[in-house]
Amino acid sequence: MFEVLTNRNIAKNVYEMTLSGDVSKITRAGQFVNIKIDGLFLRRPISVCDYGENYLKIIYKVVGKGTEKMSFMQKGTKLDILTGLGNGYDLSAAGDKPLLIGGGVGVPPLYNLAKKLIAAGKKVSVILGFNTAEEIFYEEEFRALGADVYVTTADGSYGIKGFVTAVKAEHSYVYACGPEPMLKAVYNAFDGAGEYSFEERMGCGFGACMGCTCKTKYGNKRICKDGPVLKKEEIIW
Repeated sequence: MFEVLTNRNIAKNVYEMTLSGDVSKITRAGQFVNIKIDGLFLRRPISVCDYGENYLKIIYKVVGKGTEKMSFMQKGTKLDILTGLGNGYDLSAAGDKPLLIGGGVGVPPLYNLAKKLIAAGKKVSVILGFNTAEEIFYEEEFRALGADVYVTTADGSYGIKGFVTAVKAEHSYVYACGPEPMLKAVYNAFDGAGEYSFEERMGCGFGACMGCTCKTKYGNKRICKDGPVLKKEEIIW
């Protein structure tokens, strides 16, 4: 059980929620949690933005009944949450100049990743992609960590006009998270090795129902259990 500490609107239809609870099962950046919401059958999978001693931070976009209910939750609300789900990113592959690329609500899991990489002495660059200026969040938070930050907007209302592939940054490794069309574009535009975090509709969230299975070069994998992070060399588009 977790308790809501804060729940605030940080961009158009985007909210940041901080909760208190046992986070000992969360061990890697890029993992996710599965939240039980009263009145709804399936839990809602949300990526972990950040975590520390007895606190969890998530960022979610209101896109349906579940996230809409979450947006109205007040301080003190108790939530049943499964934690430490998914495999997360492999920090040991980063090299000296890792490049983190996030699109929309694919941005949050990159925050804790950036924090850990910078703490390990890496020179981190981050590309954040959004549709428009009113959807932008966490630009300054990444800068505060010490990352070099590029922001793109599809309509050109802020930063660099275009998609995340409009930025060319020197890199030793690519970590990406976002919608599948963005991931495919990044896969084709940025050379070298990397890891890509995929979104998928999930039933259980921990590998039992097989509902989120996808094909890879190494056989079928469950996005919730064997992913959501896949290595570039195993991805089949």
